[in-house]
Amino acid sequence: MRILAVDDDPFILELLEEIVGGLGGHDLTTVENGHDALSLIDAEPAFDCVMLDIQMPGMSGIEVCHAIRQLHGYDLTPILMLTAMSDKKYIDGAFRAGATDYLNKPFEVTELQARVDVLRALVEARRQAGDTLTRMPSGPRAGVSDAPLSLYKPFDIRDIDGIVDVVALENYVARLSRTRLFGSSVFAISVRRVEQLYLNTSSFDFQSMIVDIAEALSDTLSRENFMAAYAGNGTFVCVIEGGKLSDFDRFTDQLNIAIHALGMHCSDGRPLHVRVCAGQSSRLMWQSGASALDTMSQAVNSAEQEAQRLEKNLENFWYMGASA
Repeated sequence: MRILAVDDDPFILELLEEIVGGLGGHDLTTVENGHDALSLIDAEPAFDCVMLDIQMPGMSGIEVCHAIRQLHGYDLTPILMLTAMSDKKYIDGAFRAGATDYLNKPFEVTELQARVDVLRALVEARRQAGDTLTRMPSGPRAGVSDAPLSLYKPFDIRDIDGIVDVVALENYVARLSRTRLFGSSVFAISVRRVEQLYLNTSSFDFQSMIVDIAEALSDTLSRENFMAAYAGNGTFVCVIEGGKLSDFDRFTDQLNIAIHALGMHCSDGRPLHVRVCAGQSSRLMWQSGASALDTMSQAVNSAEQEAQRLEKNLENFWYMGASA
């Protein structure tokens, strides 16, 4: 991979050169501030991965991360934050700005090596899956296209507050677990009749529907400190700081009202009748990284099972008392 490392500490840059050089197969370029990094990105061939410190003169690493996400060709480029900042506000800010992963200084050499290997695998997997690394027009629907899309495959949703890539959300939860910055809860919301909606709409219309739901979800949770990602299969997984929502049923009703207010339609004018439901919420308190990720998976399963249960109950209601 072509890697760009940005840090105002020459010792860290020398250490990175030694570590990355020892891995082999990588080409590392280093600069000492964000302005030089952005200028280099604009002038050089695309980098496959970027490593950013947070506390730097001129521009913080979080500001640089956000700026990189606006540059041509860097929508899906993995960005690893390498920083001494461990407060949750910095972690939240980095992931909201578009970070893929977060590693605190001082770091173990083996841990950084493992992260680089994971990021390289992510780059290769996206290339093999046909995901381009070229930038599309900005806006929430920038990644929406008519290309065939699997129902179960997540896709990138940009420029909606609190909505991040699913890989980034997994790393965010793991980071909270490793630093014991708990007090958060996780739950998921799932689209009811998602299979029918998927089969009866074009790829473009289905993706646009999911983006609209993401906007409604962000608006409904605007008073919460949250982060959410589209996990595929019409399901969003959400992490909220400070425990569970006080009234889950009210939240679900508000979300469905917000979705209805969008007046969703297919490209051919057909109305889309979309409703979502929420699964069970679980606390992340005192869980290990692996257990926290398991909790996320359980939240997704809970929401999807609830969607199936509600549709089954509705079907039984209409057929109740019908003659054979």
